[in-house]
Amino acid sequence: MEKVIKVWLKYYPVYLSGLWGTLWISAVTVFLGALLGMVVALMRMSRLKILRTVFNVYVEILRGTPILLQLYFFWIGLPKLVPFELTDTQCIVAALVVNASAFISEIIRAGIGAVDKGQWEAARSIGLSETHVMTRIILPQAVKNILPALCNEFISTVKGTSLASVFFVGELMTSFKTVQSATFLALQSLTIVGIIYFLLNFILSRLLRVIERRLTVSD
Repeated sequence: MEKVIKVWLKYYPVYLSGLWGTLWISAVTVFLGALLGMVVALMRMSRLKILRTVFNVYVEILRGTPILLQLYFFWIGLPKLVPFELTDTQCIVAALVVNASAFISEIIRAGIGAVDKGQWEAARSIGLSETHVMTRIILPQAVKNILPALCNEFISTVKGTSLASVFFVGELMTSFKTVQSATFLALQSLTIVGIIYFLLNFILSRLLRVIERRLTVSD
């Protein structure tokens, strides 16, 4: 334990930098993933069979293949597909966003599906368009169903970003590699990173419970 404390006191700026990297990557991933996931969810609920089929396949591919495989695919393939230069971080974040969109689309679709069908019928009976029904009536009610699960997705994303260290993207596991290379104290450095992950996810899970309680009270 003494060595763990010494490593922390000497290298805490490295760990804090890694923590910041993990947080911003997770936040960007969930935010953009939610926007893309909304589009995917709506396309999967479309009346057009071709759209439903295409986006169902999109989701099944992303959910049915390892995320590390997807990260490698974007890391190697994405720079070849765009006419401008991309950094490793941009490629990895793009992969995480696309992966998250598949899971978030399920969350959004389930949240929308949980809204009483009578709301749809009542809105249509007074002549509202599909767009107005969705944006003004259904989505505001679905948010209460979506938000807790979306917070859970953020917690999962925080842990999932550790795979970005394979590509030397700056986050917590990368800070472990940096300190381990400098000190050769792998176990101590790994212990520090584990404690940070635990505390971070513990705090986030408690915040999630507070959000869930407030949403329950508001109902």
